[in-house]
Order: sequence, then C-alpha cells, then structure tokens
Amino acid sequence: MRTSTATHVPRAVPPAALAELRAVDDAGRPCAPYPATGGGEPLRCCLRPAAPGERIALVSYAPLRRWAAETGAEPGAYDEQGPVFVHAGGCGGPAPSEEYPFARPGALRVLRRYDAEGRIVGGRLLELPGNPAEGFDRALDEAFADPAVALVHVRAVEYGCFHFEVRRP
Repeated sequence: MRTSTATHVPRAVPPAALAELRAVDDAGRPCAPYPATGGGEPLRCCLRPAAPGERIALVSYAPLRRWAAETGAEPGAYDEQGPVFVHAGGCGGPAPSEEYPFARPGALRVLRRYDAEGRIVGGRLLELPGNPAEGFDRALDEAFADPAVALVHVRAVEYGCFHFEVRRP
C-alpha cells in the first residue's frame, strides 16, 4: 500500500469484509483454506504475494457490492464478483509502501472507473511500463480528472481478478 502521502492509495479488502469472506464468500460458498504453493498468489488482504506454505483461501469477492452497501449506491448489473486470494486467518493488512501492489513491468491491468452510483463511466487498459508507479499514477490521474469518477478498480487482464481499489483523493 502506498503511504498516506501518496495521491492514490490502493485499498485492500477491508477487515470486516475479510471476516465474512473467511466464513462464507460472496458467492455463498464456505471458505476452504489450503497452503500456498509458492506461486506468489496475490493476497488482497495485505496486498503482497503469498509465501510458500502460508494458509490462504481463494474466495469470491464482490468489491462494488460491498462499496455500494457503504455508500448507498445502486450499481445494478455492474455488481460483479470474482476470485481473490486472501489469508485464511487474520493478517496485519498491508504494510506501508511507496509501491503499487502486484506491479511488474509489462503486466496488463484494466482500470475500471465507477461513478457515485456504482455505474461504469469508463475504463482503461494499462500495460505497466518500466516504472509501474509512474504508469499507475498517470492512469489514475487521468481517471480522477473526470469529476464523475468516484472510485477505480484495478484488475488483472489475464484472469480478470480484482487487485485493489482506489477512491477519489
């Protein structure tokens, strides 16, 4: 997670949502923990790759639905859910960092923009450059230059997985 002095702060899955997901996920399935294989599974609870042997779970998460419940938005058909890796038990959450999570040069990300009602108001494909932070900063600056944009979801193109959320600064 970028430090609080950064303009764009990646947000992990919130602790209250994690507690629920570790029991039953957003698709209604019980959590099924297992040891990480060493493939660096991207943990959305602490925004870092899993270490081999850590107890993790792959759960279905509906980030826009949960944001809408906080804000009173009505995202309608844009309410989607997908797979995310989380620690199977509690963790300390993201450590302060100046880096964006899961950012490696050449990776493809899609930045989906949502308005205050939870409707998509644009998106952008981003191939992370040699300096991923600069690429993310530019793309997020562009997104929030539109006053209608309330939040941005960053997703992996390869699997469509939710990586993190950024709210309007």
